[in-house]
Amino acid sequence: MTDRFARLEEFVFDRMTETGLPGLSLAVVEGGETVYRRGFGHRDLERGLPATPETLYGVGSVTKSFTCAALMQLQEKGLLNVDDEVGRYLDFDIRPFGEPVRLRHLMSHTSGIPALGYAEAEILRAVGAGGGARRLPVAGPDDMLTFMRGADAWVEARPGERWFYLNEGYVLLGAVIENVSGSSYVDYVTDNILRPLGMDRSFFLREDVESDPDRAVPYAVDPERRCHPKSYLYGRITSDGGLISNVCDMARYILMYLGEGKVGEVRVLSEASVRAMMEPRVAGPSVRPGILRAEGWGERRGEVPGGGPEADKRAAPGEPTGFYGFGLHTVPDFFGRRLVGHGGSVLVATAHMAFLPEVGCGVMLLANGAGYPLGHLAHYALALLLGEDPEQLPFLRMERLLDGLTGEYETFRGTMRATVRRREDFLIFEVKDGFYNLSVVLVPEAVDDHGGRFFTLNHGERIPAEFHRRNGGVELVYERYKLRRVSPGTPFPRGRISRNAGGARQERGRRN
Repeated sequence: MTDRFARLEEFVFDRMTETGLPGLSLAVVEGGETVYRRGFGHRDLERGLPATPETLYGVGSVTKSFTCAALMQLQEKGLLNVDDEVGRYLDFDIRPFGEPVRLRHLMSHTSGIPALGYAEAEILRAVGAGGGARRLPVAGPDDMLTFMRGADAWVEARPGERWFYLNEGYVLLGAVIENVSGSSYVDYVTDNILRPLGMDRSFFLREDVESDPDRAVPYAVDPERRCHPKSYLYGRITSDGGLISNVCDMARYILMYLGEGKVGEVRVLSEASVRAMMEPRVAGPSVRPGILRAEGWGERRGEVPGGGPEADKRAAPGEPTGFYGFGLHTVPDFFGRRLVGHGGSVLVATAHMAFLPEVGCGVMLLANGAGYPLGHLAHYALALLLGEDPEQLPFLRMERLLDGLTGEYETFRGTMRATVRRREDFLIFEVKDGFYNLSVVLVPEAVDDHGGRFFTLNHGERIPAEFHRRNGGVELVYERYKLRRVSPGTPFPRGRISRNAGGARQERGRRN
């Protein structure tokens, strides 16, 4: 085994340990073939069965790229044009600000309609976490069209103007594929993408998955890292996130994109269609602009760190800003290369596909739960493949810097004691002393090796918090108090901010 894969295995193992992720499978492609594949942990905890490279998991919203690939095929056949209005194929009459929604708007999440939350409600109810969410009688595209009536009063932007992740739009795209092709969505994708690519163990139907002996049990992982066996939403989520696959099959799918629509002698997309899917069409949320600094904020007391046009220029090297195409997400600058891929989650299974077209390498990860973001693991793997130092990745640098500020703090002569711990990209400041308890979230503005500047809100008032590394220790100035760290914290376990099942960012219970 090469050193890079040994290092990757250790990183994956540690992150699974800290977040309680039950099982994970991973495959790496390079030079036109799969060069590494492995399972970690358990596909079935109750029976003690290990995860393998062939284990089946839900791929979540990575399915959206298959939906777009199908639409591009139909365009190549002259059966539709992605510039067509949705109303040409479906009884869809939402016109944001009087303008028509076209297929390409749904494909790129630029319809102007914010997420309506159908998938989030379905997933949360299925795992018993729906709270007050209503049960929706959405059993297909006709029900979805009924559900969406009235959403014209919910629009937020003109079509093509702004990115709003819209699972509902991909349900409609599945209906367009059915209406144009004359086949069911499942049959069309199976016959025209999966089987031609040799993805013979990639399924949508319960009977196919549950008859396979190497399938992962989907688990809901609670905040205490306990794993609760659940089930997939067979038939209730399809063209927006219903595919069940394995990393070996998905590696062939990545090779298709790296081969510009072709694997071996099999072509499923034209080069033009592949380029169209990867083309950046709308900016998505940027990653931590202006928070990480290459220079110490504490050394420039004359500047106000964070915010302003210069903030982005001082961001950490290699920090990605993402764009969305047709079912694929693109980062133009990942260590100087273009990064393409997509994440996915149905809460009880998570996925991430990422590849570098110009370099010819990629990685696929699948897991039977939500834990450490698989997108982070993918980026770590790709950095190793490029021969770059993964520690330069912004998310790892942020983890290291924030973990370095955690621990137990005391005021002068120990008159008051506080705890600082990390919860994802935030710090939690807590004082627990009998009848006086305080717990606030510290939001980072600027963080570097010298410390960090944070803030919180209390009764509408903005309270600053500053960490300084001085004389071999760490000091915290919070509101009127100055505290000195008396014992450092540990990175395990890491807490979770939320389990929102929808949205753009990848895992932790989010569908993307």
